[in-house]
Amino acid sequence: MVSFPNCKINLGLNIVNKRNDGYHDIETIFFPIHLRDSLELIEKEKNEFSTTGLLIDGEPEKNLCIKAYDLLKKDFPQLPSVQMHLHKAIPMGAGLGGGSANGAFTLKLLNKKFYLSLSEKQLTHYSLQLGSDCPFFILNKPCFATGRGEILEQTEVDLSGYKFLIVKPPIHISTAWAFSTIKPLKPVKSIMEIIQQSISTWKAELINDFEIPVFEKYPEIRNIKEKLYEAGAIYASMSGSGSAVYGIFKKDSAISITFPDNYFAKTLFS
Repeated sequence: MVSFPNCKINLGLNIVNKRNDGYHDIETIFFPIHLRDSLELIEKEKNEFSTTGLLIDGEPEKNLCIKAYDLLKKDFPQLPSVQMHLHKAIPMGAGLGGGSANGAFTLKLLNKKFYLSLSEKQLTHYSLQLGSDCPFFILNKPCFATGRGEILEQTEVDLSGYKFLIVKPPIHISTAWAFSTIKPLKPVKSIMEIIQQSISTWKAELINDFEIPVFEKYPEIRNIKEKLYEAGAIYASMSGSGSAVYGIFKKDSAISITFPDNYFAKTLFS
């Protein structure tokens, strides 16, 4: 059985509060994007995990696909051994949620293949144990996210008339470092209100709080955003804590822009 975990971008990202548990409360719009990995799962005599595509940093046993399997195995001891193969096309350390998507899609794939009869609510509960972004990928529709990112409210965001250019330089941003640079502040206007306005207003009002510290430390990332606007983007922003930056362009517009060969750059349609 095969599934295709997709990534997300953040339309705006405000850090509104530092919590007593060490996490931060945020508000953002998670928006699914059609850049996908592929994940294949078959029943096997012993557990195996392999990858192709983009190189995955870290030890294999820490991969969220394996953690997702182990999480369900604790509550469903009848779960058989499986062979999982993950082909990575979503760049890592980008703020695109590729790893979170892999974990969440593993839960959904195991649930479907082995008839575990887990509800969406139950899958969301398991996914939150993998990471704050993971519950979004269970629902996988545009959502206004609050709390750690796990409190989700479906919202209408129609970007069907646009295309996206996603650009990631060979820079890895530490999420922990990024949060450590932020002084939480409740915004004057909620992202939920801004997102309902014309996209032409987003440039002036739809902010990612991580951009100021990240751009200061990594001017190369700020330059990507500037180049996207110069190329005609209606809106451009860093996604999550970076380092990927995306531009939103009219679907029929020609984009004349080049980046170094060691950059990831991909044009996608909504």
